[in-house]
Amino acid sequence: MPNEPRPALIHARALTKRFGEMTAVDAIDFDVAPGEAFGFLGPNGAGKTSTMRMIGCVSPRSGGTLEVLGMDPDHDGPAIRARLGVIPQQDTLDMELTVQENLWIYARYFDLSYAEARERSKELLEFVQLQDRAKDEVQNLSGGMKRRLTIARGLINEPDLMLLDEPTTGLDPQARHLLWDRLYRLKQRGVTLVLTTHFMDEAEQLCDRLVVMDKATIVAQGSPRQLIERYATREVLELRFPQGVQETLNGKLDGLADRIEHLPDRLLLYTPDGDAAAAAVHDRGLAPESVLVRRSTLEDVFLRLTGRTLIE
Repeated sequence: MPNEPRPALIHARALTKRFGEMTAVDAIDFDVAPGEAFGFLGPNGAGKTSTMRMIGCVSPRSGGTLEVLGMDPDHDGPAIRARLGVIPQQDTLDMELTVQENLWIYARYFDLSYAEARERSKELLEFVQLQDRAKDEVQNLSGGMKRRLTIARGLINEPDLMLLDEPTTGLDPQARHLLWDRLYRLKQRGVTLVLTTHFMDEAEQLCDRLVVMDKATIVAQGSPRQLIERYATREVLELRFPQGVQETLNGKLDGLADRIEHLPDRLLLYTPDGDAAAAAVHDRGLAPESVLVRRSTLEDVFLRLTGRTLIE
């Protein structure tokens, strides 16, 4: 059948990882389809990196089923790793070698010839916009440039599947957006992306589907838009009051929103119409120091599901 769906590149059922008495990943289920960008969204310690390490065949699972590229990581680790591109949280580049030398040496791990390594490195440096820095030592690059070089290195073997663990942590906004653009172009080429992040805007920008993880479990999954529509309202009204006033508002905002979240520094009113809710607040004689109407984000989803923000 021409429209028959292709098998999942990653298939996990009751996937579990334990470290002694601690359960880092607690019986999670997910599938990653060919060609999609799939994300694990959650705070540090939620189990995202442990899951990625099992997918990457560098950490054995403690229980459950896991198939990667149709193979079992316990028995086919080398064959799986040969078809993966891995971008770890921390750059592991050789700082004393040049940009192009880092790629040439890494290419040898995949048995590419010297000629193939040179040609592939040239293409990849153009792709990540580092062709003008090819002969510079890595230690002289900015953080964003090092991250782009790490991505180029992860592509040297033309992988079927890219694993990216917190790909933009520590980067400034301009570098993050440039990296997002490169990852989006990879997806357009048909490369399957699996990434972890605790940045909700990154997940919204890059992911076709994602799972929200908290305390070692998956608490929700779907597309970013589906999750926002399911667990949040169209808009959010953020109110900040003078010190000591927020604690005196019990009952004074009742009926103005579908749901109200009390954070230490502000109130979040979840409502279909933020401007109307703001007007109603003022009609009740309340005088917040600041008023902000914004659309709901994945952080609001996470707050609804777990009772806390993504970054605390």
